[in-house]
Amino acid sequence: MTTLDHPDAIPAGPAGEGGYPPLTVGGAYTIGKLSSSQVMALAAAAPWDSSDPVDAAVAKALRAERPDIPIPDVGPWDVDPASPQRRYSVARTRSFDMGGGETSDLVVLRGELNAVLAKVKTTRETRAVLKRNAAHNNRAGWRPLLVATAPVGPGDQVGEFTLQGFVTIGIGARQGEVLGGPSNWSRVNVWSISLRFQHWLNVAVIFTLSCTGFLIMDPLFRSSAYEGEQTGFVMGWIRFVHFGAAFLWVVIGLTRIVSAFTSRDPHLRWPVFWPLKKKQDVRNLGQVVQHYLFIKHEAPLYLGHNPLQQLAYTGLYALCAVQMGTGFALFGLYHQSNWFWALISTPCHWFGVPLVRLFHSIIMFLIWCFVIGHVYLAVRADSLERHGGISSMINGGVWLRRGAQPVDAPEIG
Repeated sequence: MTTLDHPDAIPAGPAGEGGYPPLTVGGAYTIGKLSSSQVMALAAAAPWDSSDPVDAAVAKALRAERPDIPIPDVGPWDVDPASPQRRYSVARTRSFDMGGGETSDLVVLRGELNAVLAKVKTTRETRAVLKRNAAHNNRAGWRPLLVATAPVGPGDQVGEFTLQGFVTIGIGARQGEVLGGPSNWSRVNVWSISLRFQHWLNVAVIFTLSCTGFLIMDPLFRSSAYEGEQTGFVMGWIRFVHFGAAFLWVVIGLTRIVSAFTSRDPHLRWPVFWPLKKKQDVRNLGQVVQHYLFIKHEAPLYLGHNPLQQLAYTGLYALCAVQMGTGFALFGLYHQSNWFWALISTPCHWFGVPLVRLFHSIIMFLIWCFVIGHVYLAVRADSLERHGGISSMINGGVWLRRGAQPVDAPEIG
């Protein structure tokens, strides 16, 4: 029998029997190199005559979603079931399809989150992302069934266990398809609601700051009392809007920093800020640059940001941080009796107000150069790749061909 992290989540008998509602599979989450379909196949690793309701539910979901993927071959003697003292089961699979024509004999652990994590060596960052996703599914009423695997070598020597992901199990009617059925394309959720909200709020704030900042730099509304005209407090209101948008921009920046350490989405965590972690990343960066320069027809496929995009965004974050610093240095000039604002205005004391204002204005134009390039490249990529990249910043998902292998994610489908 397979256990989950809630003892009441598993009926005592087969699914749908003995008065219990049937178990259903809500989704598959992968954290390794295997696709979500492969994680589900591993979760279905059980003898063909198993009466366990979890085995039945996962096998049924796999047959419905991916009938082309066989349930792993497991004999009754290849299973060591879970128990109240050990909340995971162990199964031996033979010739499991790892993708790309590669097969492997594996030992599969399936069970409760903390019990499986105790048997697996993984990074703190991976654990944090996994636990946040598991907690999110728990709040929605789903119970994560964790899956980890270890290779079986010559002489039946079992290697170290690697975390592969989890399948969510629930009671009652199906609440959504895992993969949308077998077809040539698969929709993959990439960007979270919080990131999309931050993105469009950033657009509005930067536009507001740029327009009001340009008017502060070169006012269109000037006092012309000697000509019989009065502008009133128009520039005062423009400055008020500019300062209000600036403080809102700081709040957006702080929320992005917090999400870098707390988000359950690995594409938003702090390690992505520097994408060049190994030699292959540098080679991929070169290929992406050649693709953008029309030297190469294709570039390495990334589900999130490719190295060039991520370096550009990391650079933009740094540029925006400097822009905030110079802006508040100028704002603090009006509050020099306060030690905090006097300290913030130190650049103005060192380099002079005109130079800081000039630097502040130059950064504004540099940000708009980025915006123009960003819009062009987004439209170009969507036109060439047809994956819905632009709409993904509205609905959160892109369309990729099944079997595609992104550099930064498991095989699609």
